[in-house]
Amino acid sequence: MRRRSSLSASVNGWPPMERRKTILICDDEPALRELIRASMDEGYDFAEASDGIIAMELARDMQPDLVILDLMLPRLSGLEVLARFNEDARLKDVPVLVITAWNETREDVLAAGADDFVTKPFDPADLRNAVNRLVAA
Repeated sequence: MRRRSSLSASVNGWPPMERRKTILICDDEPALRELIRASMDEGYDFAEASDGIIAMELARDMQPDLVILDLMLPRLSGLEVLARFNEDARLKDVPVLVITAWNETREDVLAAGADDFVTKPFDPADLRNAVNRLVAA
């Protein structure tokens, strides 16, 4: 059986279509994960994790283009996930957007390894702009 290329061809076969970017959303609240997905532009694929352990497993398996990470996660906090990302050669270059209601300062979160920070409740346009900027970088 012939393997298909990872790049899809256009109707005429050229040019190949770009691979869709994948965003891993890590939040323990299903309604918030849905709101984050609904806030995004079309053209992204999503995976979801409800706790820090699942977030790490999925990130290692799928190598997402961006991780949206809540700090208050069960089993492994968002700060612990950030620390493990920084220690993992496969994940240290994956951009991480922290989204949280914690009273952490932006500087503290960025110093912990995040690439950007959005507070809850968030403006969907602000979230979308941050995501688009990080995925394009």
